[in-house]
Amino acid sequence: MTIRVLLADDQTLVREAFAMLVESAPDMEVVGQAATGRQAAELAGTERADLVVMDIRMPDLDGIEATRLIAADEDLAGVRVLVLTTFDTDENIVDALRAGASGFLVKDTRPAELLDAIRTVAAGDALLSPGPTARLIERFLRTPSAPVAGGPECLSDREREVLALVARGLNNTEIAESLGLSPLTAKTHVSRTMGKLGVRDRAQLVIVAYESGLVAPGSG
Repeated sequence: MTIRVLLADDQTLVREAFAMLVESAPDMEVVGQAATGRQAAELAGTERADLVVMDIRMPDLDGIEATRLIAADEDLAGVRVLVLTTFDTDENIVDALRAGASGFLVKDTRPAELLDAIRTVAAGDALLSPGPTARLIERFLRTPSAPVAGGPECLSDREREVLALVARGLNNTEIAESLGLSPLTAKTHVSRTMGKLGVRDRAQLVIVAYESGLVAPGSG
């Protein structure tokens, strides 16, 4: 299947460079370009995008608010957002994930890594830059900002174990090995956990796990 990509960045040269890169991949196509966050939110639906590569600093409406609009629109439930920015500050990472982004990369990422990131996020997995993610956990999720509705208390003991392992960065195969399960069973537990918590993907599971206090920063 071809991944339909929408590019959102207020710099024309940057968009064009990304467009050339994305179009060079045989499994992707650029279906639109947006110079503002509001345009991105509108085009995500009209152009039937699978994934939006979203800059944060844009006029009219920034990338975080545009991500929030996309995530809140039931008609855009299948659209994933990969935030790509030069501003890898902790606040931006947390805000982007809370808004509904499924991935976060900085713009000095190598071209091949960006294409891999698009494939990962389009497939429904979370992708977070390792350095910024570590800072996110250590600083901004150390103290929950608010109680999480529908939090881990609605999960079974096994699902709580799975959620904790997802929050520590383990994939389904690693979760299966850790808990003595088959990879398919681990995947099923992850899917059920996402369903019970009402989250879109693994990035949102990480937010729930830390903000609810199920996993403490620095715990192993």
